[in-house]
Amino acid sequence: MSQNPSSPRSRRVIATPVFDPLVQPVVPRKPLQALRGASMQLDFIQSAFQRSFQWQVEPLFKLSFDADPLQNQDAIPAAVFFPLVQRPTGLHVLFTRRASHLYDHAGQICFPGGRIEDTDRDEVAAALRETREEIGVEPEFIQLIGKQPEYLTSSRFIMKPVVGLIRPGFRVTPDVSEVAEVFEVPLSVLMDPRLHRLHQAQLPDGNQRLYFSITWQSYFIWGATAALIRNFYHFLSAAQKQ
Repeated sequence: MSQNPSSPRSRRVIATPVFDPLVQPVVPRKPLQALRGASMQLDFIQSAFQRSFQWQVEPLFKLSFDADPLQNQDAIPAAVFFPLVQRPTGLHVLFTRRASHLYDHAGQICFPGGRIEDTDRDEVAAALRETREEIGVEPEFIQLIGKQPEYLTSSRFIMKPVVGLIRPGFRVTPDVSEVAEVFEVPLSVLMDPRLHRLHQAQLPDGNQRLYFSITWQSYFIWGATAALIRNFYHFLSAAQKQ
């Protein structure tokens, strides 16, 4: 969504990471069980959201996924759209690379999304609005599938993921003031736990930060976006075991 240059938000100083996420050491971990091909097909995913079964969020970030809103009233409510696209080779996931001049998560790879505005009915309405504003995909091309647990980011956003399918016939027209690039990654790549690398960064204040990353071609997906992908893997893995 474009911003008014005179607004207080537009006058904020651009924040930069305190560490380079590309070069932080990887923590060795035993890979989790691979998903079956059938578990990454659209009909299986749709049925999983329609069923009731027990599953656990990513254990390393359980506090972020189970954050108490009353204890995080300073956090900014936000919604992101987890967009699936059916291709002849299987499902893909659509991402954006944010413009380098933005104030929040500049240059990072993200799902379409943003703050939930007062005019938004709920997180679904916000995710659809942001998707239309950022990449030009109209709501009539989106088939909603379900929601995933919200996630408290290190930048103090409470992200509410909305999963859906972008129907054939859609056109991508990015808002160049916010989006530098739109691209797709095969879902089978994102759901391969062997590609989920856990990093440990040493922060200037002496604390440490853990985060996941996934690399595909020249794209480095990390932070909150990678955490939501990792959580989607846990969801499908639990559904597969049912």
